[in-house]
Amino acid sequence: MRRPGQVKNLLVLCILGLALSGCQVSNPTKQPPAALPDGRLIARIHNSGFDLAHDSYNGISAASDGKIYYVLSSESIEVGAQIYSYDATADKIQHLGDLTEACGEKGLKAIPQNKSHVGFWESAGKLYFASHIGYYTLKNGMETMGEPPAGYKPYPGGHFLSYDLATGKFENLVTAPHGEGIIAMTMDPARGRLYGLTWPTGYFIRYDLAKQELRDLGRVSELGESVRGPKYRTLCRSLVVDPADGSVYFTTSEGSILRYVYDRDAIETVQGEDLKKDYLGSYDPTSPGTMGYNWRQTAWYKPGQMVYGVHGNSGYLFRFDPRAPRVEVLDRLTSVPSQRSGMFDEFSYGYLGFTLGPDGHTLHYLTGGPIYVNGKRVAGKATTAKGEAKGEEDLHLITYDIPAAKYADHGAIFFEDGARPVYVNSIAVGKDGTVYALSRVTENGRARTDLISIPSPLTNK
Repeated sequence: MRRPGQVKNLLVLCILGLALSGCQVSNPTKQPPAALPDGRLIARIHNSGFDLAHDSYNGISAASDGKIYYVLSSESIEVGAQIYSYDATADKIQHLGDLTEACGEKGLKAIPQNKSHVGFWESAGKLYFASHIGYYTLKNGMETMGEPPAGYKPYPGGHFLSYDLATGKFENLVTAPHGEGIIAMTMDPARGRLYGLTWPTGYFIRYDLAKQELRDLGRVSELGESVRGPKYRTLCRSLVVDPADGSVYFTTSEGSILRYVYDRDAIETVQGEDLKKDYLGSYDPTSPGTMGYNWRQTAWYKPGQMVYGVHGNSGYLFRFDPRAPRVEVLDRLTSVPSQRSGMFDEFSYGYLGFTLGPDGHTLHYLTGGPIYVNGKRVAGKATTAKGEAKGEEDLHLITYDIPAAKYADHGAIFFEDGARPVYVNSIAVGKDGTVYALSRVTENGRARTDLISIPSPLTNK
């Protein structure tokens, strides 16, 4: 497995950069069957042509033009993340740009923009997203801000950016303060606001598009993930907007639900309700390696005017009515094998691959359950101080129909060669119901992260 400090051969990287520039990659591979007779789902690998691609979190969304937009991360000190689109109709991948260059930092000789940890938000013909650091220094088992090697400058900070769907042009909007990356983001299209949470300390920031104004509202969860000890707190990965009043909701690892109040441009704690529920488990908020009582991923459900979310470690689905305010735990959204085992899923933080489908009422969830060999569960790590898979993952696709309150486990996901997708913490659902994600894959003996697609079990029955 490549480590952040490794420096790649410059000649190879130069050739790689030329190959990536403006390229289109055709994917003539035959579409595999949607499912095998034993219920397994068969995923297809799409080769984007970026061999340095490393584990990616979120970084993928479906847009109104029918294309899937995604960012492949990198650990390299020399080459940052790369941005792509996939056109299912033409079955073509297009390389759109280099994230570091899009941020205006080409030639800066600093730690590059190695990843985007957020989805794309669409408004008025543009996609809005953010950049994040992916070059780390490991200390006591924890990922910390990367220390630049000789000849390199420190990480400049994450950026809010836009991409014009019509012209194909990127715009660098603003740089996050304190030299930190942007680990979570949301957008309020009606009010022209971008919101973000920085890593590792956890500053809440907002950017007004019309005024071109950035405001830092300060730390929201002690010292975030920047230190070990009593001031450590795992940061929330999902911010969600209430379109009615512009409020932004997120959580802390203690279980508090925080609200950004648009009219007052301030943050407050929601009184009378929280996520510290017995069903979700018992957590020490100062301990690395779990999300604590934070929600893991959320979606705004327009018909009910509520937040639907999944708690990462327990995998429980809940809904949050911000007007009551009230949290209701609904169902365990993990796979059937996970439910029967009674254990948490394999990724220490839980899974980010949770979103509403194009019908607006069916939740889709990619979650990694346990693997059994000769009837015995394959055990992984007991504990970890960072977000990672603790053992082998049996990736399943789950759907949940909100009006019908109907849960369905559509089975385990495999590639055609029998290998399993792993380190999947992303999801997008195309207009035809095809599910897309970013996964570790191995081809010709070499591992990378790339785009995969899973034919919809809902439309291919």
